[in-house]
Amino acid sequence: MSDTLIFAISLGVTLLGLVLSWGVARRRGAASGMRGAALSLLPLAAALTGATEFFVTLAFSPVRWAGAVVAGLAVLLYVVSGAMLSRRAGREAAPATGAGGGKPAGRPAGKPAGKQGRAQAPAPRRAVERREAAPALDDDMAEIEEILRNRGIK
Repeated sequence: MSDTLIFAISLGVTLLGLVLSWGVARRRGAASGMRGAALSLLPLAAALTGATEFFVTLAFSPVRWAGAVVAGLAVLLYVVSGAMLSRRAGREAAPATGAGGGKPAGRPAGKPAGKQGRAQAPAPRRAVERREAAPALDDDMAEIEEILRNRGIK
């Protein structure tokens, strides 16, 4: 297509859109009319910048369609690989085994696996206050455990 024909079509679509936008502005308000005018100016802007030529050749060229498909495949592969990497990072952040020879870190050595998932009833407040805490590894952990004990959490 020639540049003059593309410009004429774009100008006609823009003018039609502006007329419709004026009608929308009268019925629905200025904000809706301005949004319609903004969208109506896009075909003229595309013609003046030369972007319309790209879309016209894209529509009628199988080679350009193949390029668009390859670009879409590249974007799809990139997004899927990002999702896969984020899942792997989530799994690596929570270690599955403790230091004690391959047993899961969350299960104590003396308890069987079946009792691990059961919800325990909260202990009465007096029992929590009487319970003595296990010795902490460092001062920071001792502070945290003391705060939790005072609030009845641990």
